[in-house]
Amino acid sequence: MTVDRSFRDARHTRAELDALSGSLTRVAGLQDRVELRTDLPADGWQRCSDLLAEPRRLAAWCLALTDWLREEYGDAPPRTTASYVMSWYLRVPAYAGALLLHHERRVPSLRPEELGVRIAPGGRPDPTGVAVLGTSFYCLPFDPGAGRPEATVVADERALAAVLRARYTAHAARFVRAYAPLSPLSTRMLWAGATDALDACLWWAGLDGGDEGAGVADAALVLESKFTPLTSASTLRMARGEDGRRAWCRRRESCCFTYLLPERSECTDCPRLGPRPR
Repeated sequence: MTVDRSFRDARHTRAELDALSGSLTRVAGLQDRVELRTDLPADGWQRCSDLLAEPRRLAAWCLALTDWLREEYGDAPPRTTASYVMSWYLRVPAYAGALLLHHERRVPSLRPEELGVRIAPGGRPDPTGVAVLGTSFYCLPFDPGAGRPEATVVADERALAAVLRARYTAHAARFVRAYAPLSPLSTRMLWAGATDALDACLWWAGLDGGDEGAGVADAALVLESKFTPLTSASTLRMARGEDGRRAWCRRRESCCFTYLLPERSECTDCPRLGPRPR
């Protein structure tokens, strides 16, 4: 009896480890940018599909940021507000996908119905939590969960990168459709923001996990060239900083419009500044 029970417990534990929830548990402790969950608590969390289906929710987010910017800077230019919310939202599917690709070689669905976000209730209203609510995932043939009914196996890493790009782009397209009528930003700028979010989050996944070079390699794998409607291939490159050291950096495709705030100027990676010497 004891042996049988131990065997059943071991199988149960293994099943949890092989599931997508097991992946989320493992990667959660490898970063500290956001809280990662597999459920959607009632306190301040929203399903991404609800944000996109009810424009008033996105408008409320923009209004909360407008209030914060005015308190901090005395002004809240509409393009600045719109760009911040654009970037914050798109990092939700981008970072969830990037973390799981980098650490687990898995890609979740990334459908808005299967992702949630928690927006900070006080202070600057940026995302403080991301929830991956679905159970289905794409993986490689040697994945320990490849035989699970919720797993879809793809041939190799290049195919897995293509899945991430496609799933993320589908989510971003729904965001662009929902956000464009509320925003002063052009559709091209929204897709530039989507490109920035994916490229940056792939980089951050490696950086946060202690292997920046691997994150850069993942960005090059997923964004090896321009895939319309995304606006460019990965722009990560080595450059020499003011201290003379070479380090990874990237050129932004979209503008955050921070320079419109009082006493602020363009960011060093601002596309308004044009190409810079390498």
